[in-house]
Amino acid sequence: MQIIPVLLGVSLIVFVMVRSIPGDPAQILLGQQATEEQVAALREQLGLNQPLFTQYFLFLRDALTGDLGSSIVTGRPVTTELLDRLPATLELTLAALLFAVAVGVPVGVIAAVKQYSWVDKVTSVIALTGVSMPIFWLALILVVIFTVNLNWLPFPGRLSNGIAIVSITGMVVPDSILTLNFVGLWDGIKHLILPAVALGTIPMAVVTRMTRSSMLEVMGEDYIRTAHAKGVVPWRVVFKHALRNAMLPTVTVIGLQFGLLIGGAVITETIFGWGGIGQIALESINRRDYAMIQGVVLYGAFFFVMINLFVDVLYAVLDPRVRY
Repeated sequence: MQIIPVLLGVSLIVFVMVRSIPGDPAQILLGQQATEEQVAALREQLGLNQPLFTQYFLFLRDALTGDLGSSIVTGRPVTTELLDRLPATLELTLAALLFAVAVGVPVGVIAAVKQYSWVDKVTSVIALTGVSMPIFWLALILVVIFTVNLNWLPFPGRLSNGIAIVSITGMVVPDSILTLNFVGLWDGIKHLILPAVALGTIPMAVVTRMTRSSMLEVMGEDYIRTAHAKGVVPWRVVFKHALRNAMLPTVTVIGLQFGLLIGGAVITETIFGWGGIGQIALESINRRDYAMIQGVVLYGAFFFVMINLFVDVLYAVLDPRVRY
């Protein structure tokens, strides 16, 4: 039930902020050579001459039926544009999250088990560096090292020229697997590595720090000392008893990071020419495409609240004490 007022609030805020962007969309579309009569006619056609109050309620009425309007640049429905771009963003986001979890959780566990050792100190420095590093700077450094200097990984785009795959889900790697296109699979993975690492570095650092902190808290509990006293194998104590209980706050962070990644891949997608929703968001802002900007923000907000709902429900699976 809380999702409803959240989305309504987001829709109102983004509507007001979008209208506050300097520049007239009609003037931008027609160019500087257009006459005042042409601009006025286009404003009337787009409904931009109506009061903001009326514009918002017309937008809200249509949005409740799934109609987010049409792009004033392409003329296509916003929902269609978002669905076309969504697979690319999901593929990049899932790859970045997989990298963050696959590296962050084990490193956090090792740092907690080896507390105050050189391993713990090194991981703490790496985690702090990862959180502090700007995505655009890291992305450019990765391109310079692995593409320009070493020529190991391709840049930009999702596939190299001359390589085609049959689109089923819209995601390169799953589609290549489903159609047994191993050339496309390998090329898609190589294109995915750099943007996934650039986008997943900050979440990886956050997951590492949260896992370490949670593990240290759990490792001091009585039932952990009892397990050790009973002679339970150390790795079993760590992974079966400690890690499962320590994963509750970590799962929360992973869920939040997933929501942030889906809505925050603008810089990464733009640098790597990924063609997802993040890239179209930046293009829409530059073109003053009101309907598209509103659609992108609402999409990000919807995914964010739904992922939080999923994390709340997942608590009951991880911890039998949690019940709704």
